[in-house]
Amino acid sequence: MNIPKGKLVLLGSSSAGKTSLATRFVKNTFNLEQQATIGAAFLTQVVNIGKTQFMFEIWDTAGQERYAAIAPAYYREAAFVLVVYDVSDAKSYERAKQWVAEVKNSNRTPKFMALCGNKCDLVKEEWQVDSSEAQVFAQQNQMIFSETSAKLNKNVVQVFTQLAEQHIKANPKLLENDGGKIRIDEVEPKKGCC
Repeated sequence: MNIPKGKLVLLGSSSAGKTSLATRFVKNTFNLEQQATIGAAFLTQVVNIGKTQFMFEIWDTAGQERYAAIAPAYYREAAFVLVVYDVSDAKSYERAKQWVAEVKNSNRTPKFMALCGNKCDLVKEEWQVDSSEAQVFAQQNQMIFSETSAKLNKNVVQVFTQLAEQHIKANPKLLENDGGKIRIDEVEPKKGCC
């Protein structure tokens, strides 16, 4: 059986925890000494939404500023964007807001976006980003909002699942009436640039 899939791109500052989130979601592991991503990494993971399966094709992009110019090549055809910031780093939150604006101003805005405050396992005294402010920003931009901890596996699966649920809800033709089997015969044709 073919499983419907969608491209998901992780965007955010270096050290925000994008790779740790992806690795926790896909492999259910956490590496305290995770190396910075160079360029981009590719992973896949299937989620179950009731009787429906959905596969994420995850592109984990490098967060260093020198790689920012290549990010549009990754999110251009993405159905999903997960923008990640570190709750203990106000600069990473400001950069996350810039990523949201950049993606929304691009020619092909992804249909489903989430804002993810990572490292919520840190004590509140270390937090530099107010949860309610980030939540309001996400709502204003029609984004899912979640605070996660890749280290403790808190809300990691949930944020990906919420994105898949939004996709399935917006695309009910993915489901057949015969026990929840997935139809893949309705694929949007690719559009040219002109």
